[in-house]
Amino acid sequence: MADTRLIQSRYRLLDLIGRGGMGEVWRARDESLGRLVAVKCLKPMGPQHDQAFTRILRERFRREARVAAALQHRGVTVVHDFGEHEGVLYLVMELLDGQNLSQLLEENQQRPLPVDHVVDIAEQVADALGYTHRQGIVHRDLKPANIMRLTDGTVKICDFGIARLGHDIGVTSRLTGTGIAMGTPHYMSPEQIGGKEVDHRSDLYSLGCVLYEIATGVPPFDLADPWAILVGHRDTPPEPPRTHRAELPGFFDRVVLDLLAKTPDERPADASDLRRRIVLGRTGEQPAPGPAYPSSALPGAHPVATAPRPELPAWARNMTAGHKATGAPDPAAGLPGPAAGLTGRWTSAKSTAPASPPGTDGSAVLPPAHPAPASALLAELAGRHSAGIDLGRLGRWEEAGDIHRAVAARRESVLGPDHPDTLASRYEIGFTLSRTGRAADALREFGQVAAGRERTLGPDHPQTLAARQETAYVLGQLGRHFEAHQVYAAVLAARERSMGPDHPDTLRCRHNLAFNLSRLGRPEESWQLAREVADDRARLLGPTHPDTLATRYEVAYTLGRLGRWAEALEAYQEVARARAASLGPDHPDTLAARYEAGISLGRLGRSAEALELYRALVADRTRVGGPSDPETLRARHGLGVNLGRMGRWEEALAEARDVCAMRGSTLGPDHPDTVISCREVAVALGWLGRWTDALTAYRQVAEARGRTLGPDHAETLAARQDEAHCLDRLGRAEEAAELYRTLAAHRAQNALPPH
Repeated sequence: MADTRLIQSRYRLLDLIGRGGMGEVWRARDESLGRLVAVKCLKPMGPQHDQAFTRILRERFRREARVAAALQHRGVTVVHDFGEHEGVLYLVMELLDGQNLSQLLEENQQRPLPVDHVVDIAEQVADALGYTHRQGIVHRDLKPANIMRLTDGTVKICDFGIARLGHDIGVTSRLTGTGIAMGTPHYMSPEQIGGKEVDHRSDLYSLGCVLYEIATGVPPFDLADPWAILVGHRDTPPEPPRTHRAELPGFFDRVVLDLLAKTPDERPADASDLRRRIVLGRTGEQPAPGPAYPSSALPGAHPVATAPRPELPAWARNMTAGHKATGAPDPAAGLPGPAAGLTGRWTSAKSTAPASPPGTDGSAVLPPAHPAPASALLAELAGRHSAGIDLGRLGRWEEAGDIHRAVAARRESVLGPDHPDTLASRYEIGFTLSRTGRAADALREFGQVAAGRERTLGPDHPQTLAARQETAYVLGQLGRHFEAHQVYAAVLAARERSMGPDHPDTLRCRHNLAFNLSRLGRPEESWQLAREVADDRARLLGPTHPDTLATRYEVAYTLGRLGRWAEALEAYQEVARARAASLGPDHPDTLAARYEAGISLGRLGRSAEALELYRALVADRTRVGGPSDPETLRARHGLGVNLGRMGRWEEALAEARDVCAMRGSTLGPDHPDTVISCREVAVALGWLGRWTDALTAYRQVAEARGRTLGPDHAETLAARQDEAHCLDRLGRAEEAAELYRTLAAHRAQNALPPH
């Protein structure tokens, strides 16, 4: 690996993130998928190292890969891949944009973090630990360097290198038999120090140490001598955090002291209960104290007399103090500074590179290999592929499609039609087609991508299943919901078989299946499944995660389909509030939930409230997207509908005509939204007694629907029924009767069973 920057012909190392005695962490590019990742590499061990020591380090590294890859939670770093290349173990993880808590304290010159940040971090870490502990996994090395706060405020736990499964008996003796300390002295629990068996409550103690430090600026036992630190954890009650910082809330002081109880039984029972206490504390409420939380370390409390403490284990006698969250280097270890959980430095036997950060290409540490003839081209194509994806995220689908088509053609000529990169570009082409209303073209593209991926990657590969799932989505766009249902069901079975029921992709497939069931006219089944998925997503991702809220939105939709509009309204309003808090009040998803709440109000006969809601929504949509944005016009359409429901038909007509004209010029005369507005014009004209004008409008609706949906489609026939009604109101009874007979014949013919 020292002679190349490309691992397994896939991961190109770009620049160094962290370095230590055991390995390095690099920012890298996944050349196959065109995304940035973090690659953690374990230092290759030469014959001069103790073989038992080397074996333990490699076991820890593999353990981290196995444990972390099994975890799917927003508060845990995602692991994408794991393997060995030229004798070096590597781990591929999501690239996090943020800083660990150690770096945040260092940047803040060792002053404590703001109180609201500290409490938020405490709640998020408790939530993530609750999830990992439910999976039977204990981290065992929780410290500031292993907790990241991203730029968007999300907090993630990293580095499961010495985590262990709850049922993996005997690992403690195996991993401590070589004298390798299990944890960092400033954050080790008394039972870890005593060499006893540990469980999830050891993580809670370590979390208490972390929270103490970020809240006060110092760890609970701020001593230079490692032996004194360990004895402090084992024997000495900590000073209450508020003695260092009086502004800390009382509930937080009590929570931290309970976490730092000397025996596990005195600590909170689990991380979920801890999170509940933090949430209650934020609201100013406190649960009644119970027997699970005897706080012997509360201010003024006297230590409880206990049996004499056993000696510290032999492995602790040679420990160094390690790093608290200052990030200061340890001169004895020769460390350059904070290393994201790694210790010491390494490059290669030939390298004499300094510890200072390398250039952007990483060549200061790993000399670049001679590039293959096409490497520069492939790198350029990967960059253009990423640019296309970014344009799609901005909603610029046409431009994104042009880029992906060009990249796909070039990749196919260089790499071949079934290369994963070529298929990745074609997948994005399908995505842009489906988002620009070209569902039939998208279906063809996704079908070919799925076939190519099945040939090269296998039928159950996640990328193959992703392409098949998109074929189901566009089948739904085409109104072919039964076929979509069959594909979703098959993909779901494969995902559950290969990924498990709680994998995010499995849950996404179940969400889509619930969505499709409602379009099949099976709203009761859709509602039941959507509720289950919402509960599972809340459990795994959190109640306010965007995916959880998307499924709760679907629950609200199915309630509406079932005629349960009061419940639907409540659900939409809850989703809107949660999205406003987590995504922002102007986020498209927040505004969409508000729109649906307006629909529910109208269905409940509360048109005055709906009217006010839509007026505010129109103002917000105009400010965010402009007056001609499709969503602005959708809100104006809702406004016009409710004006009509209140009998204000002149205003309703003016609104409908204006919206219809704008939709026609921006979306086209046959677009479904334009046709709906045209029908709203016809309805208003009819209520105003202007039947000749209404007849003209209904005929325009019928002609547009006939062109786009076919002459026998239910919506086309409904428009012609409205046309017949107008004829009848105009006294043209014979024409109306003839049209009614024609419509009856169409319906009878369509109702006949196939031969």
